Amino acid sequence: MQPSARLSAIKPSPIRAITDGTPPGAIPLGLGEPTWDLPEVARQALLRPPGPCAYVPHAGLTELRRALAGFYRCSVDEVLVTTGSQGALSCLFQAWVKPGSKVLIPDPGFVAYPALAGLAGAEAVPYPLSADRFRLDGTALVRVLEATEDVSAVILNLPSNPTGGGGGLEDLKRVADACARRDVLLISDEVYRDLHFGTPPPSIREVTDRAVVVSSVSKGWGAPGLRVGWAIGDPAWLVPTRVAHGYAVTGTATPAQWAALALIEDSERVLAEARAAIRLRWEALAEALRSELGQSAPPPDGTFYHFMALPERAWADPTAFALKLRDEAGVVLIPGVAFGEGGRRHVRLSFAATPEQLREGVRRFAPHWA
Repeated sequence: MQPSARLSAIKPSPIRAITDGTPPGAIPLGLGEPTWDLPEVARQALLRPPGPCAYVPHAGLTELRRALAGFYRCSVDEVLVTTGSQGALSCLFQAWVKPGSKVLIPDPGFVAYPALAGLAGAEAVPYPLSADRFRLDGTALVRVLEATEDVSAVILNLPSNPTGGGGGLEDLKRVADACARRDVLLISDEVYRDLHFGTPPPSIREVTDRAVVVSSVSKGWGAPGLRVGWAIGDPAWLVPTRVAHGYAVTGTATPAQWAALALIEDSERVLAEARAAIRLRWEALAEALRSELGQSAPPPDGTFYHFMALPERAWADPTAFALKLRDEAGVVLIPGVAFGEGGRRHVRLSFAATPEQLREGVRRFAPHWA
């Protein structure tokens, strides 16, 4: 027996390829995983009184959908609860991406996007981000869209994993209008939108009602292990997606949805505490970069990622350089090329780690930038 042909061009996550071999004692600056405590409201929600743990509707726990509708200022029928934001993306692709078609993805961009396109039988076509801080360049994206035939979907990710770059309303409007003209599904992955340093990044919902937003409690609400995400958009997009999600997983775990409901209902406090946590960590990282490397960097538009320029000698084989840092310096960083060729000259540093880990990690890898 051989695996299905749809897996032939799909490789394991390059992030895991780096992190899975981490030696004991290495500083973990690779995974995008919050290191602050799960908020108490979620912990308490998981400690429910005795009673059944029943199935919930395929679209999600009704109370959770109502809470999300309040958060996004939309109707309940515009909310689909999924198993993580990746579950939302996967089922959107299964419902709407035609085999043999094209999906436009950012370069550099989240490693799952090309894999999900491949699993749907489509081809991922990269579009470039801006040269200044890797932000959305609406003109460049539309240029790729206009030059590409048979496009089923376009993916935005603002703020970006891995770059932390955002985008402006004019660029979002330009992209939304172009997708509407082509009758292409526009998906905006906004899982990091609530992790910012002052001004919230714009949402695609501010310029169009034809796009679908995906997000989850994994980042801003600090609960990646709950695996609760959602898709927000016109029910015409969501109903077929719900069918795909129902057959894939039946429904998202009921206790996890109880905890997610508590987090969403307490969003004002939970998100403020998360933003304070990443600001504390950014300040620790920025000071370490100044003291150890003499580097000064502005914070990203959002996320907890610093897309750090590599020394020129690492450009030819950035993965080998990252492995050297992991095995010799004892610091895990993710080579930017793992996210696309556009990231070849950079490395992604996750400052979701503790302030102590950030200071020690920079101290360890600083000699390799000399």
